[in-house]
Amino acid sequence: MTTDACPHCQKPSALCVCAEVPAPIDNKIEVLFLQHPQEQDVELGTARLAARHFTKAQVKVGLSWPSLGKLIGRTADPKRWGVLYLGSVKAAEVAPGREIVALTKKGAAAPNQDAVLSQLEGVILLDGTWSQAKALWWRNAWMLKTQRIALNPKRPSRYGNIRKEPRRDALSTLESAALLLSRLENKPEIETTLVASFEKMLSRYRAFRALSKDS
Repeated sequence: MTTDACPHCQKPSALCVCAEVPAPIDNKIEVLFLQHPQEQDVELGTARLAARHFTKAQVKVGLSWPSLGKLIGRTADPKRWGVLYLGSVKAAEVAPGREIVALTKKGAAAPNQDAVLSQLEGVILLDGTWSQAKALWWRNAWMLKTQRIALNPKRPSRYGNIRKEPRRDALSTLESAALLLSRLENKPEIETTLVASFEKMLSRYRAFRALSKDS
């Protein structure tokens, strides 16, 4: 694979689909991707590609930040932000039938789910391997003040056998953002648009791998 990388998604040119990404979605709920600095999956990583789809999205690379406000560069109440939680709680067990579940700090489904989720101003997704994402969680104490969210996707990740996920309910960063924003903003077209870009990327990856085997 060629070494030239896209300045936006940072993927090799053979995998870049940025030219096919439609006009950014004018999202109301901001999306913040926190990427572990050792995240090495350049070919299959999706945080930067996901961020390209939104007008209100940032990718921050690092291990820790003193506060949410310092991170995003303005005053922000972490209680009005949600974080995709990495604990052992499974959404399907605490709130069957819901794809997005707000959790209490004890891991139970929060009362008045729709009311809690409707108050969110932004969502945080931790990007990296399972252990890297956990490191980000524990190194940023201010995240304890955010609203924990768990996903209960109706289908497994589209990575399929390309990349093994640690749990059935584990999705790529892009798929997680697509599910979260489409449900929180009640705009199914958000998921449709992001997933289309993801599938194009995966198609290019499979084609390249097949070509490499034949050569």
